[in-house]
Amino acid sequence: MESLVSAIIPTYNRQHFLREAIESVLQQDYSHYELIIVDDGSTDATRDLVAAYPVAQYLHQKNQGVSAARNRGIAHARGSLITFLDSDDLWLPHKLSAEVHLLEERHDVPVVYSDEIWIRSGRRVNPKKKHQKYGGMIFEHCLPLCIISPSSVMIRREILEAVGTFDESLPVCEDYDLWLRISAYYPIGFIEKPLIVKRGGHGDQLSQRYWGNDRFRVQALQKILGDPGLRPPYRQSAAQELIRKCRIIENGFRKRGAEQEAAYYQQLINRYQP
Repeated sequence: MESLVSAIIPTYNRQHFLREAIESVLQQDYSHYELIIVDDGSTDATRDLVAAYPVAQYLHQKNQGVSAARNRGIAHARGSLITFLDSDDLWLPHKLSAEVHLLEERHDVPVVYSDEIWIRSGRRVNPKKKHQKYGGMIFEHCLPLCIISPSSVMIRREILEAVGTFDESLPVCEDYDLWLRISAYYPIGFIEKPLIVKRGGHGDQLSQRYWGNDRFRVQALQKILGDPGLRPPYRQSAAQELIRKCRIIENGFRKRGAEQEAAYYQQLINRYQP
């Protein structure tokens, strides 16, 4: 019997992108899925747009952020496999079938993700070397920045039950936090061919709303360093990355004359310094 996949699209005032995202789900060559759209308090015509797609389950909530929207979708989902699609991204037609196949073949792998095509301001661009992707025990590769796009993953439900869902206290880098918690203990499957299209360069991207996104990655690193079960080599690598990020953030605050904030990151450096 085919595994039921729960496809979750969180969205907020993305009517202009959402239709194409939905269509990319409907064009999948794997049909045993449910589509859940979580409207995080949109004020545009998102509800009317979704109503045109009877296959989609529509959930509405007051605006709480992308983590709360994804978590609402997870709580509502019936599938044993969970997958996400940001409303400004697209899936290629073999996305679901390729990832289901890998998870059915590799019972030791709780998460699979894929390579991706990048579109910035309507033009295709090549990712930099620092965005290179890996499979296996990739915790240390996940420390510098988030190499796993939420739109590219498929996750076994039981792993989310084991490690927890998205941290709703993080306005950005919530995916970085979750991948650290999973990759610290489990191998990650990777499909080298692109299965998604990531579209960026528009002003409403969360990653562009905040100065110094590494501040939120530091919070995630503090969380994982507080895990008593973290392996010593991983603990050392995570502490080194936290110190590196704190030095950059501290310098940024000092340039802005924000001495109190700079002092906080200096304290973190002192705390985690070997």
